[in-house]
Amino acid sequence: MVRVPKLNRADAEAALRNPLAFIADRWTPDPRTVRRAALAALVMSVVIVVTGGAVRLTGSGLGCPTWPTCTDDSLTTTRAMGFHGIIEFGNRMLTYVLCAAVGWAIIAARSEKPWRRGLTRLGWAQFWVVMGNAVLGGIVVLVGLNPYTVAAHFLLSTALIAIATVMWQRTREGDEAPRPLVGKAVAQLVWFLVAASALLIAVGTVVTGAGPHAGDSSEVERIPIDWETVSKLHAVLAWIVVTLTFALWFVLKAVDAPKGPLARTRELFVILLCQGAIGYVQYFTHLPEVLVAAHMLGSTVMWIWVLRVLLALRERPEAPRDLPVAPAEVTVGSRA
Repeated sequence: MVRVPKLNRADAEAALRNPLAFIADRWTPDPRTVRRAALAALVMSVVIVVTGGAVRLTGSGLGCPTWPTCTDDSLTTTRAMGFHGIIEFGNRMLTYVLCAAVGWAIIAARSEKPWRRGLTRLGWAQFWVVMGNAVLGGIVVLVGLNPYTVAAHFLLSTALIAIATVMWQRTREGDEAPRPLVGKAVAQLVWFLVAASALLIAVGTVVTGAGPHAGDSSEVERIPIDWETVSKLHAVLAWIVVTLTFALWFVLKAVDAPKGPLARTRELFVILLCQGAIGYVQYFTHLPEVLVAAHMLGSTVMWIWVLRVLLALRERPEAPRDLPVAPAEVTVGSRA
């Protein structure tokens, strides 16, 4: 059995003053542990989006009609609230799981040796986005699922996924200055792809806000715009993203780019084709809930891979560590 050291008063005071530093002084995680912690935070940021979509698609958005409690008299859901209350309250509880995953990522990054301050900052950035989105989610309920607040809620979740993706990537590379693997023109093309993808996601929230899935069975305000028109705009943007991805793939092969950018671009192209197929099927089948949920999951995966393409355009080797200097040899007969 491993003997657990006893904490004295000084240790307890140090833990209260700076718990992260206290843990870091006593624990050094394996690099794989740090990578897994960052990946867990990324996975949970996707899960919370998908379960939030389930709340909307089951009409459970006001299953808990108030916030931060579930009802005026109860913190949790009650039997009288039925299925919708369970779905909405369950999604709220998943926020704590997300916080735990982000907290683990922060602790692991802070405890790694040597300490990589940039990783810790990315972890804290996720934490504050989660806190901000939790408050915004409460506002969404309090204003009766106003579609503009719902759209902002989703876009903030998209920002969380972006930060989590960057942190996961940073755990798999060093801290040296980034070295580009492609030319400036290729990098600009990728930035166009990122911008078009972000616009595609933003217009997707308008499609949702104007579409038939209001998020609750009661009368809920919708964005006053023709749903089919904005859906067609969304489709046009999707084809622009697909075209940019195919053009990038062609250019990377033409310039004999490294395998990393080529592989990420090829994977993104496949994801976009699958996402487009789901999008067209759900449009012509009048938005069945299962396909809408699959499309939401696909949008998060697409966004992650767009960012992975961007991050694959450079490499960051590990910074050289200071090696111990060997003591000078003393020759026989030398003077002290």
